[in-house]
Order: sequence, then structure tokens, then C-alpha cells
Amino acid sequence: MRGSATHSPSIHGHRQLRRAVGPLASAALLLPLLGAAPAQGAPDSSAHRLQQAFASAAAEYHVPQSVLLAVSYLQSRWDWHAGAPSVSGGYGPMHLTDARTAIAATEHLTEGAEDPRGDGSRAALHPDVKVPAGSALPARLKTLAKAARLIGRPAADLRTDPAANVAGGAALLAAAQKQLGEPLSADPDDWYAAVARFSGADDTATAAAYANDVYDVLRTGEERTTDDGQLVALAAQPRLTADTAQLRRAGLGTLPTDGVECPGSVSCEAVWAPYAQFGNNDYGNHDLGDRPVSQPIKYIVIHDTEGTWDGVLNLIQDPAYVSWNYTVRSTDGLIAQHVKAKDVAWHAGNWDINARSIGIEHEGFLANPDAWYTEAMYRSSARLVKYLSRKYDIPLDRQHILGHENVPGPTASTIPGMHTDPGPYWDWRHYFQLLGHPFRRTAGKRSGLVTILPDYASNQPVYTGCATKGEPCPAHGSGEVRLYSDHDVNAPLIKDIGMKADPTIDVNDLSSRVSTGQQYAVADRWGDWTAIWYLGQKAWFQNPRTAPTAVPARGLVITPKEGLASVPVYGRAYPEKEAYPEGVPVQSVVPLPYTIPAGQKYVVGDEVPGEYDYSVTFTTDSHRVVMGKDLYYEIQYGHRVGFVRAADVTLEGAAR
Repeated sequence: MRGSATHSPSIHGHRQLRRAVGPLASAALLLPLLGAAPAQGAPDSSAHRLQQAFASAAAEYHVPQSVLLAVSYLQSRWDWHAGAPSVSGGYGPMHLTDARTAIAATEHLTEGAEDPRGDGSRAALHPDVKVPAGSALPARLKTLAKAARLIGRPAADLRTDPAANVAGGAALLAAAQKQLGEPLSADPDDWYAAVARFSGADDTATAAAYANDVYDVLRTGEERTTDDGQLVALAAQPRLTADTAQLRRAGLGTLPTDGVECPGSVSCEAVWAPYAQFGNNDYGNHDLGDRPVSQPIKYIVIHDTEGTWDGVLNLIQDPAYVSWNYTVRSTDGLIAQHVKAKDVAWHAGNWDINARSIGIEHEGFLANPDAWYTEAMYRSSARLVKYLSRKYDIPLDRQHILGHENVPGPTASTIPGMHTDPGPYWDWRHYFQLLGHPFRRTAGKRSGLVTILPDYASNQPVYTGCATKGEPCPAHGSGEVRLYSDHDVNAPLIKDIGMKADPTIDVNDLSSRVSTGQQYAVADRWGDWTAIWYLGQKAWFQNPRTAPTAVPARGLVITPKEGLASVPVYGRAYPEKEAYPEGVPVQSVVPLPYTIPAGQKYVVGDEVPGEYDYSVTFTTDSHRVVMGKDLYYEIQYGHRVGFVRAADVTLEGAAR
């Protein structure tokens, strides 16, 4: 999604509707949760104040301190976020929700320029999406008011005072324990059902998945310095055996699972996108397929929703809208599946990537850095991705786990309108730790490759345009590093010729940014600066030894074959024309406005065959996948990936 500075964040605004959204899509849309300004009066930053607040609240409400700490870690990783609410209106270390306070009544417009299917076969529309006032909020989005009543404090205190927020969380846990008829025990094993209820989930599976995550934190322990300098520690208790039988008495419901494709370690419901025909021989909102038999699934694409859970789930059920495979909820990590993995969802804005990928949406807003993602969401998403990786043999690296922002424009005209989510505030470093594949140094210091790896919390490049065009965004940790045309912060930024505009530091401008986990070939070094090959240019970034933003790596690179002055870069890997059978129109293999000059090198993600999924009718009798003989290499070309023909380049190693 391209986060809007002139409009409020749109409900799934990074896609196009093909007609005006009908009553199903608009009747129950929740308004977006806009990040509030940081609370006036920052909390006392004494390094142990928050730890003391947990101890005091645990003693006052007779909740084991370890349980309180573990619940808070799963909610917020103990961060304060300067008093700003999460995407679901959650405040403070306990993520107490007060969505009504975080809601602003407004109109939402869809944005972007590419066709929703990603191949130009359907026209894109720009309809208004009207949001009704007074949408009912579920109980999980209004826990802060209840907590305030329990501790006898104004709700504003729980939004602005971390200690009051922690006390409110402790009171909610104690109230849940009493409601369950359980004693206020000092043994963490006795609190499983109360922890599950704290999630706010209405069903047993989601509540249990949340509680299991909390007890995993209890068993392993955690220690970290929070975003406001607080040192918080939770000692490991590896022998805990929670009383999971309690949950059977909690009176929770069950989810409609209906054949969902999810790991047993997460909670997953079925909210299927409709495959329906309408209008003038149009249909939506995905294509039926037979993957991985018909063609392998190569990529997983990470998106953010630019809308809240309830509204987004209404949109996915409109056949005139687009589709994606899964959505992950912020408050508790609940996953909804919409499109089977065998079928092709319309989610990436590039038909070739759609045909080879699975798309996962995450409840969130790109241009709102303080509308933070919860740990519950990150962990649930990571478990889903690990499951899909194993099932479809998808490597866990940044060449195969793509952000939507890494998907290339399929043609030159689509490049400026391609999406920019999940944006610079998605924590790729933490996400890959949860995936069990942390980024790290893999080669000697003079290696010809680097992996981008800044410290997320301390790396805070200036961005503009989060709320108002040209105005600075709030200071915030980021996984991205800025690129310059020389080893000087006053040098011009690297320009992306495909964007047809001068580069800026706008939060949506990807021209001169590299992201955590991406790998590039080293072009030069100068003191604390490193240059990489990027978009056909030598691009410099600060990489001081005392605070490195990249680490040496090993891998494979391509370079133009000897004798070639340059080679073209493509946005899709389609077959040669001779591969198309009768009845399937030949797809043009047209390069993007990019080249790789002789002598430059780019990191290879994968070798892929030329393929084209011919699926342009509602009935599937004419559908088929065309397989060519031409091979391509997927490469990390700029911020986005690209493709080069294997016949044009030489493959070689680049590490020492």
C-alpha cells in the first residue's frame, strides 16, 4: 500500500475495485485507527521503573509477576510507543484497547495505479468507499475502559501512564481468574485460562493459541531494553506445565475452519473469497488453479491491510474486489484464510508474481509508524510462513519472503504505481528471528556481498509524509537504510529512473532505500561507507564499524556475459513465443527501463523457468500453464526484485 498523506489511510487502499463496493463490502466497515500523537509528558525513563510497576501490580492484584510480564511481552514486547495506540487501538505495555478513542470519522478512497489482477486484463476503477458512523466494536477492542473501572482510575491514565496501564492489565487478569472460578494462585500453571481470556478472543482455538504463546515466553524467558530505555527481564521457567484443561470451562465458541490450510500451532478460521461471475462476463476475485502441480509456489508476499479487521474481511467477500490468501489479526494473531494455496489470488499487482506466490495481509497502516504491530501478530504470521515454507519448499530468505514493496512492476508504465507496503516500520529482523532464520554474518569482512542489517530500534532515518506531505514522520525505529550517489550525506539520493520523478525521503518513495535482509554485491568502500550495485548504479550507504548497517555475506551473483555492454531487466519471467500452444495468446517479453551494465553484479535469489498462467475466463476448461525453455534468474536489483534471462548473464560466486 502507498500510505496517504493527503487522505486518511484507506480500507485496503492499495488495491483497486472494479466497480463500486456493494452493501456487503461497506455495511460494516470499521473506521481506521489513526495513530495518536505521543502522550504529553513522557514517562519516567529510569531504567527499572517499568519492572517495578510489574512487581507492584502483580502484588496488588495477586497475579504472578511472571504471568503479567509474559502477557505484556506478547502484547507489546514491553514497549510504550510514546503513548500512541496500535493498529487495533491498543495502548501501553499491556495493549489495553480503546479503539473508539483512536477512531476518526472520515471517508476512504482507494489508491494505486495497477490493475487488481496484475496483468492488464481488467480495468481498474477508483470508487469511493463510504464508512458508516457508529460501527459496533467487539469486546476485544474496548478492554481499557473495563480495566480503568477495575482499578478506579480515569481511562486517560491507562492511555498515558505505563504504570497505570500495567495495573489495569493485572486487574483484568485477576478478574478473568475469578470469573473462571479459579484461585488467585501464586503458581503460573494455574493461570492458563485467564491468560487465554485476556486475549479477547471469542473462540477456544484463538484463545488457546494466544495462551500457548504466553507460556512459551514464560518457559524461555526474555530480557530487553524497551523503546523508552526501560530494562525489563523475565526469568525462564522451563518446567511449567500449564493447566490447559481449564479452557474447556471458559465458555468459548468454535471457529468455522472448513478445510483451512494452517499449522496446528495457530488459530485459523475460514472466510472464503467468493469465486463468482457477474456483470459483462466478469468474475472474481481469484482464479482456480492446481498449484503446486501446475506450477511451483515460489514466493510468500507480506502485505499490510491499510484497514481494520472487520472492514477488510467484508471486502474479501465481495467478488468485485481483489483477493489474498490470508489475513492476520493484530490483537491476538487470529488468521483467516480466504483463498486456497492451489488457487491464484489477485494480491501483488503483478500477474507473474501472483501465479507463483501466496499473499498474507497483516492488520496495519504503512504510514503510521506508531500504529504498531503486536508480538502476537508477528508470531502467528511467522508460524504460518514456516508452515507454508515447509509445505511448498519455499526458502526462508528475503528473495522468497517478499514485502509487497519488493514486487516489481510487470511493465514500465506500472512502476510508479506499485505498492510500498508493509513499509519501513515492519521489523524484518525480528520477523526472521521468529522464522528461525535470523540474518547474520556469513562471510569474511572483505566479502563481495553484504546483507543489510541495521539495528531496528536505533536506526531511525528521517521520513516525511506520514500525516502531511513533506512534513517529518515521528522518529521511529526502521529496518531500512538510505542510499546516496556518493559517500556523503549531502550527496544526491540514488534515483530510480522507472519512477519518472526525483527521489525524496517520503515514506512511500522506495527509490533510494534498502531493507533488512536484502543482499547486494559490493561495488566500493570508503571509510565508514559501503557502495553496492543498485538499479544499475553505484549506491553508497553509511556502514560504520561501531554501528554497522550491513554484514558480510556469501552467495551467487550474475553479471553480463563477456562482450555484452549491458543486459535488460524484466518485471516478469514469461516464456519465449515458441512455447505458446494454439489458443493461448503470446505474452510479450518486454524489458523494464532498467539495465545491468558490464562489470556490475547482482545477487541471485532463484532460477525460475519462463511460465505463464493462462486463466482469463470464469470457466476453467481453457486454463493452462505455459512452460517455456527460457530460464531466468530472480535478482535483487533495487528495492524491488527483477528478472534477467539466464542466457544473457554469467553466474558466479561472490564471497571470501
